[in-house]
Amino acid sequence: MTTAPDPSPIPNESAAARGRLQRKAGHVLYLAVVVLVYVYLLTPLVIVVLASVNAGEFLTFPPQGFSLRWYVAFFESEAFMGSLFFSLRVAFFATIISTALGVTVALYVVRFAGRWRERLRLFILLPLLLPEILTAIALLFFYYNAEALLRTLGIEVASGVFRNSVLGLLIGHVLITLPFVFLGISASLYNFDHSLEEAARSLGASRLTTFRRVTLPIIKPGIIAGALLAFIISFDLFNISLLLKGIGVATLPIQLFDYVRWEYDPTAAAVATVSIVITVIAILVTEKLVGLRSLRF
Repeated sequence: MTTAPDPSPIPNESAAARGRLQRKAGHVLYLAVVVLVYVYLLTPLVIVVLASVNAGEFLTFPPQGFSLRWYVAFFESEAFMGSLFFSLRVAFFATIISTALGVTVALYVVRFAGRWRERLRLFILLPLLLPEILTAIALLFFYYNAEALLRTLGIEVASGVFRNSVLGLLIGHVLITLPFVFLGISASLYNFDHSLEEAARSLGASRLTTFRRVTLPIIKPGIIAGALLAFIISFDLFNISLLLKGIGVATLPIQLFDYVRWEYDPTAAAVATVSIVITVIAILVTEKLVGLRSLRF
């Protein structure tokens, strides 16, 4: 005598349904967390931008009407405009120098350092591991001792040739931005296919031609990412600029800091908004000139 099959649902089907439901719930929870993180990060920027067009006399939120007079005040201020162009110049030269050094150092560490590779890598990344204020103080002491050492060796140097000068400030910015360039370029070199260079050399290309025609285009995404990050970080550096800036000059963050100590009008929000716009423009210009699609992993 045979028994009829059980018409009840198959357990495997119900388990699969529960699994799909759990995966869907996990996906929704993940998206919710990502949205909350972005809201948390972007809300202060949105508030600053909205406060910059406040028609009121004080820096308050929500805005009391719409007005662009604080942007007019910013662009008519000689102190702010001078500090803006000074920050752009320092960031530009710091980016050029740190990018050139970053390419050279990354090539040596990745390909030729041997057993010293990790030690050199840690040494280059030290400015990222130490608080910026400690690096600034160390540089200030170094400048004092360097001037005294040069005079001891019979080399006459002007007082403050390193400290309180554009040269000392630029060295500090390069020291902070170099690790970011190094990380971007070394990451590209670690994933580099050396057979491409060997093929170019076997076809008669010199070392310089091989580097220019083969190596450089392949590591270009790392160079672009590092240079872009170096410019943005140099433009916004505060502690290094505060201790190493020359007399009578100030970067935009320092000028903004001095301003908000005595004034509390929306001009400060307008200055911050201009800094945000400059950062966005740097990204858009890079995308237009060389493209950033190759930077996506």
